[in-house]
Amino acid sequence: MLVSLSRREVLLAGSAASFVLAVPALASPEEMNEAIRRFTSGAETKAGRVRLDLPPLVENGNAAPLAILVESPMTEADHVRRIAVFNERNPQPNVITAHLGPRSGRASLSTRIRLANSQRITAVAEMSDGSFWSGTADVIVTLAACIEGA
Repeated sequence: MLVSLSRREVLLAGSAASFVLAVPALASPEEMNEAIRRFTSGAETKAGRVRLDLPPLVENGNAAPLAILVESPMTEADHVRRIAVFNERNPQPNVITAHLGPRSGRASLSTRIRLANSQRITAVAEMSDGSFWSGTADVIVTLAACIEGA
């Protein structure tokens, strides 16, 4: 059976298909927790030592300011090896991983991130003794980024 489509119908169908392909699936809280487990290789993560500064209300999710400070003397014997940031409602649950060492001076990280929706952000720091510490922040996003209409 041969179907005849007008030029307009073909263009509309193509636009709809490209929209569906362009909208990525959002990670779930379970996927975020799994990403954290991969980062820590299944080791226990303790709450504390990591301060995550993120505004509780973000008007535009395209560039939300984020700062992380980890309590550490940053000496050869006691320093932060890595800091990773995870989120539960963006297409990718692992936002960034920064590698540090004792000569980094200060165990901190600041950047801007895109947020697809209101969600919880978690930062995890790996210390030189092999322990993992975390801090979390909840954020409400009024204008979503990453996907349309999230």
